[in-house]
Amino acid sequence: MRLLYSFMWWLALPLVLGRLWWRGRREPGYRTHLGERLGFHGRKLDRRPTIMVHAVSVGETRAAEPLVEALLAARPDCRILLTHMTPTGRATGRALFGKHGERVVQSFLPYDTGFMVGRFLRHFEPAICILMETEVWPNLIHGCAAHGVPVALVNARLSERSLRRGRKIGRLMTDAARAITVVAAQTEADAARIASLGAPNVAVTGSIKFDVVPPQAALDTGAMLRARFARRPVFLCASTREGEEALILDAFKAMDARPAGMLLVLVPRHPQRFDEVARMVVERGLSLARRSALPDRVDADVLLGDSMGEMFAYYAACDCAFIGGSLLPLGGQNLIEACALGRPVLVGEHTFNFLQATEEAVAAGGALRVPDAASLLHTAAGLLENADRLTAMGARALAFAARHRGATLHTVELLQRFIA
Repeated sequence: MRLLYSFMWWLALPLVLGRLWWRGRREPGYRTHLGERLGFHGRKLDRRPTIMVHAVSVGETRAAEPLVEALLAARPDCRILLTHMTPTGRATGRALFGKHGERVVQSFLPYDTGFMVGRFLRHFEPAICILMETEVWPNLIHGCAAHGVPVALVNARLSERSLRRGRKIGRLMTDAARAITVVAAQTEADAARIASLGAPNVAVTGSIKFDVVPPQAALDTGAMLRARFARRPVFLCASTREGEEALILDAFKAMDARPAGMLLVLVPRHPQRFDEVARMVVERGLSLARRSALPDRVDADVLLGDSMGEMFAYYAACDCAFIGGSLLPLGGQNLIEACALGRPVLVGEHTFNFLQATEEAVAAGGALRVPDAASLLHTAAGLLENADRLTAMGARALAFAARHRGATLHTVELLQRFIA
């Protein structure tokens, strides 16, 4: 199965590279460091032990921040090799860890063929390969085993839907799972599902996303945004996905009575969609302001969050937040950052990628689930008009986040046993 999988990669490679170049029209980062994606790298690093952490994109990179910082502190003899698949993930890693200089180096992970992965492993010679959350690459895992590199899957999660997909792939996935050295799962349910695929060493350590600390610079930016909102009630729709913005804008425009001065802040998850969402706002006759051209005073109906790496700032500046990817069957996004800043959270019906954290936040009273966009705007308006309810729900969200901290320490203690 793995040989067939590799053959399919080689067969698809011209299309993959063509799509990469096509995406580079809007995101030039996709046209940089192309050699790395094929397993070709520059100068060899010095002989300092290298801990590889693979964080595919923005969300995984931000989630990895507590782990990377803890590993740097626990292992001053080591460097971190932070690998990505997207240029936005790479840019986020540079922003988060650039202060560490050469102790954190970055690279794109090559496409998952034996040849490319082998060149990558021979070049960097990692002491351990740490994969974040759901990143299971059969040839990478096989190559690590062949080179004597332990593989850890950390902050691991696996939904029922993903488990069914994994079982359809059959032996390719079960062979990869059996070759993983250790798994640090977020929940007991995640651990059980991963173990059912054949992973031999699975522990429950919790979610390290609860240990992310809002940077002071982000809080300062949030305070600046809040000042320019001029005391308006602010409803943030964070990490929205394609199809959701239209539903939200239609419901916002159709509201019979909005809270006085209500500002809708829309932050699409993917930067290539910023201009598309801006057009949606204007087409509906709503006034628009953009974060990239922020006025001294935001008087518009809608503020478009067309910036990267500022989600904490947006959470700090809002009164309550909707977490995108959940109005449509897309699986939802991480609500922990909003809770960690004490913001009441609203989610749609589709949160299967973050099911347990979402259910626990709802049970704790820090989050509410809504069935559709009209209910979303109606519920948000009700919160914005009731200061006592807004404050109480925010306090419950903050308490929920605080109760779950500590996963990073448990994960590092587990990994230390396997870092040569």
